[in-house]
Amino acid sequence: MSSSDWASKDFYKTLGVAKDASAADVKKAYRKLARDNHPDSHPGNKAAEERFKEVSEAYSVLSSADKRKEYDEQRTLFGQFRGGNPPPGGGQDLGDLFGGMFGGGRSRSRTRQPRGRRGDDLETEATIDFDQAVNGVTLPLRLTSDQACVTCHGTGAKPGTVPVVCSKCQGSGMQTGAAGGVFAMTEPCDVCRGRGLKVEHPCATCRGSGRSPSSRTLQIKVPAGVKDGQRIRLKGKGDPGVGGGPAGDLFVVVHVGSHRLFGRKGDHLTITVPVAYDEAVLGAEIAVPTLEGPPVRIRVAPGTPTGRVLRARGKGGARRDGARGDLLITLEVQVPADLTDEQRAAVEALRAARGDADPRGGLIANEAVS
Repeated sequence: MSSSDWASKDFYKTLGVAKDASAADVKKAYRKLARDNHPDSHPGNKAAEERFKEVSEAYSVLSSADKRKEYDEQRTLFGQFRGGNPPPGGGQDLGDLFGGMFGGGRSRSRTRQPRGRRGDDLETEATIDFDQAVNGVTLPLRLTSDQACVTCHGTGAKPGTVPVVCSKCQGSGMQTGAAGGVFAMTEPCDVCRGRGLKVEHPCATCRGSGRSPSSRTLQIKVPAGVKDGQRIRLKGKGDPGVGGGPAGDLFVVVHVGSHRLFGRKGDHLTITVPVAYDEAVLGAEIAVPTLEGPPVRIRVAPGTPTGRVLRARGKGGARRDGARGDLLITLEVQVPADLTDEQRAAVEALRAARGDADPRGGLIANEAVS
């Protein structure tokens, strides 16, 4: 529908909200109407389907700040001509006037039906282990959302009864009243509120809404390398669409547990490994644990300082291409706090052999020069 056709419809009345309603109130009203008039609740009922389209059209305009502003301006002008006064320009058509002002063309005799509304997106959370985050995992996820009531099968009526056609609108869901002058306004029926049907004996489970909470279990695939707090999008797994519209998406926020030994750096795993002083000075071959499989043997070169990072290729996390990252090993030289007599004698012998060499001599010399 073009913007020039908005002026003839009262979208606020369609949703049952005041003209100064907040965006949150508009959304709340729309959701309630959507639940009350879901297609599953009225299978084969064309009047209910039309009502859904009207509610969707109203929400598509009022939920957008720009469209709502444009709509309010059109309605203000429309109200000025409701008393029968001709619009400026003599015989100019009102649709032409609004179309020219807001960028639309001449009003068409046939209006395009609004498209079905896309279902709402849903968001949930899942907690996985460190190992699962590194390698990826498929896990079940249980969701609860509104579906057609299992007791009344979406009709809203008590089992054994059926909704009856509204006597005022004869099932159309709409009523026409004079608005003054040459205009007549079509609006939702004030008896059935646009549904076209009346539920005289409401279902005890859903209280006449035709909707009730329903649980479903999805198998979701968490890719390898997912990070803590990352949102995974599952297209089409959100709320069902309205009026034939597509389903929304499901977003899963993943929380990853920690590991007592390993950390992560992109596709690589990290670990800090202690080495003895003599191993760092003289060199050694040490065993380093891996996340999966047996330990890997790593050679520590003589004279290795603390903080040196060594790399074990292919021992890290899984990548999307099927390969694996590396294991980054940070060496931490251990300085013993307590020494035996034999150890102390050995260290003192090393000090004596070092002589007067000062490892900080270069720092002091540079400071004197500067």
